Parts: sequence; structure tokens; C-alpha cells
Amino acid sequence: MSTLAASLPGIADPLALRRSLARAERRRKLRAFALTLPLLVFLLLTFLVPIAALLQRAVENPEVANALPRTVAALAGWDRQGTPADAAYAALVADLGALPDSADAGALARRLNSEVAGARSLVMGAYRALPLEGSVPEVKAKLLALDERWGEPKYWQAIAKNSSRWTPDYLLASVDLKRDAAGDVERMPADQRVFGRILVRTFEISAVVTLCCLLLGYPLAYWLSTLSARQANVLMILVLVPFWTSILVRVAAWIVLLQSEGLVNRGLIATGLIDHPLALLFNRVGVIISMTHILLPFMILPLYSVMKSVPPTYLRAAVSLGSPPLAAFFRVYVPQTYAGIGAGALLVFILAIGYYVTPALLGGVDDQMLSYYIAQYTNVNINWGMACALGALLLGATLLLYAVYRRVVKTEVSLG
Repeated sequence: MSTLAASLPGIADPLALRRSLARAERRRKLRAFALTLPLLVFLLLTFLVPIAALLQRAVENPEVANALPRTVAALAGWDRQGTPADAAYAALVADLGALPDSADAGALARRLNSEVAGARSLVMGAYRALPLEGSVPEVKAKLLALDERWGEPKYWQAIAKNSSRWTPDYLLASVDLKRDAAGDVERMPADQRVFGRILVRTFEISAVVTLCCLLLGYPLAYWLSTLSARQANVLMILVLVPFWTSILVRVAAWIVLLQSEGLVNRGLIATGLIDHPLALLFNRVGVIISMTHILLPFMILPLYSVMKSVPPTYLRAAVSLGSPPLAAFFRVYVPQTYAGIGAGALLVFILAIGYYVTPALLGGVDDQMLSYYIAQYTNVNINWGMACALGALLLGATLLLYAVYRRVVKTEVSLG
């Protein structure tokens, strides 16, 4: 090494050369990191931070702890059997009187009302009746005189159960579970188990849409892959046209097409296939048709990219060796496109389970997916905790699907 270094002009010390190369490598890595830093910051602010906030809000429970600190302390030693001590009544009145304005009382009332029906009117009635002054027994008597429901243990149990700033209640409710008055986890009553059915419905609709996209997209992608580059590029523009049109515009177009007097029903009647208009709107049929149309490009593009890399000589070789064309297609060609099928199906399915606008406009009551109820809790019920819990459930389902897909892909690669 020293002989080689001595023979090269300007290089006298191999150690100095290594240091110089190391500094150059560090500078190269720093420049590369500086180029990617804006993208990393963008992803952090627009993707990771909102997800972290969603997961935090799904377990956050600040309303009772912030509004009723004295009451929470007074209920700390309560066994949640019968009514609490008189000091809890006085602490409740003191806490309500210390609230800055009625908005805080309203947030507290909504939170307790989600636990026990009637708690909202109970809390707001006590807040409007303030001040309730006197000794501890007098305050209790005035509160009971104002509304005798303050003597029922269930309202105090709701306050005690939500005294912590963090709660699993929202996540439990998203999978049809709940905590009882003692804090033990149990299943909800049969008439209140709704989110399990909604999640199954979401997966059913998404699976049907994915299958429809695959059945329509596979032959179309195969046909495009057999054309010349110029022809394929021209036809690919038609495939990408839906990307350039608003989803609302496309849904509105399907409403026009699928209504009783729309073009679809008129065409079917004119051809004699049906005698009277079919019900294609405000049911699952319309939802699946519209979602398939919107998501079809997401199936075609991965399939087309994989099919273009499959040499056509494989199929011709199988036929020349005596295999029937159809058998050769399914035994030789289709297995080579499994990667595109998996990628397209995963992409379509993940996009489908998060759909809101299309089922809301084209579907009926029994066709709404999980995203509809997330919007309902966000905009109507103003229950951010429940909305974020349902969003976390949807996120978990998406990550689980992706993990299963990666596992299947790795298994296929190892077997191959």
C-alpha cells in the first residue's frame, strides 16, 4: 500500500487518503439527506403527526377530569355502591360553579350523556341553577330537590368511571365492548352491538368491489399489454380519465344513469331484457357499480406494469409444446402476474374500506360503511373520541391487511 501511495503523485499518506475519502462520503450523505429533508418534514407534519393525534384522542378522556377535579377526589374512595358521601355533592356544586362558561359544562354533559342517558339535562340543569350555597348537607338537599335523579347511583358511577384522563372506553365501544360500573370489560347488549356489523359490512362491500375491479381490470390490462406502445398510451389516457374528474361529479353522473328513468334502465327495457325499471339507486348495487368505476384504474395500473414485463414468448412456447391456449394462459401467464394482482387488490381494497361520499349518496341505510359513522360522530354528535377510535380501528385493519400482503409476498418469493 505504501509503495502504491508513494508511486502516485500528491498522495504521501494512506491514512490521510482514507480520512479524505471518509469526509467526502459524509458530505455526500449529508447532501442527500438535505435533499430529502423537506419531504421528510412534509410527511411528518401531514401524515405522522395527524395519525399520532388521532391515536391519542382515541384514548383521551379529559372532560370529567378537567371539569370536576374536586368531585373526582371526593369519589376516590367510593365503592360505587349506593350513593356517595355528602362531600361529593358539595364538591360537584363547587366544580360546576368554577367552570369558566357554559361551553365547558356542555362538554362535560355530552361526555356523561354518552355513558348514561339523561346525564346532559341533569348536569345542565344543575349548572343553570347555580349558585347553591349552604352547608354540605344543605347543598346535597338543594341538589336533590332540584332533580331527584342525583340520588341515583348510575350518574355518580359514570363520573367515577371517567375520572381518569385516559380511557379505553372508545376503543372498546368500537368493537362492541364496554366497561361496567365496576370497570370490568363486558360485551354490549345485543341491541347495541352495531360496530361489528358495520365493520363486516365495510369489508364485504370492499371485497366485492375489489373482485369486480379484478374481473374487469385483468382482461383490459392484458389487452393493453399486447398492444404497441403508441396504441397502449392512447388507450391508457381513457383509463386515466376518471383521475381528472371529481368524485362528486362521477357520483352525480351515476345517479343520472341509474335512476328509474335513467339511461341504464331505459336501455335494458328497450332491449327487452326487463319489463320494468330496476332499483339501482340507494342500495348496495349502486354503491358497488360506482365504487368499481372509480377504483378500476387503481387495479389496471399495477396489472399493466407487471404484464408488460412478462415475455410473450412464454405463452407461445407453452402452446407450441402442446398445451391448449386457455390452459397455457392460466398455468403459465397468470402465475407470473400474481404480484400485480396482489398489489392492485390491496390498493383497491384499502381505498374502498375508507370510502364515504359514494355510499352516503348512492347507498341506503344498510349500505353505509365505517367512514360514514366517523363523519357522523365528528360533525353531528361532536364525539371526537369515538370518531378517532373508529378511525384507529380502520387504520389497524389497513395495517393488518398490508402485513398479511407482505407476508404472502415473502412466502411466494421464498418458494419461488
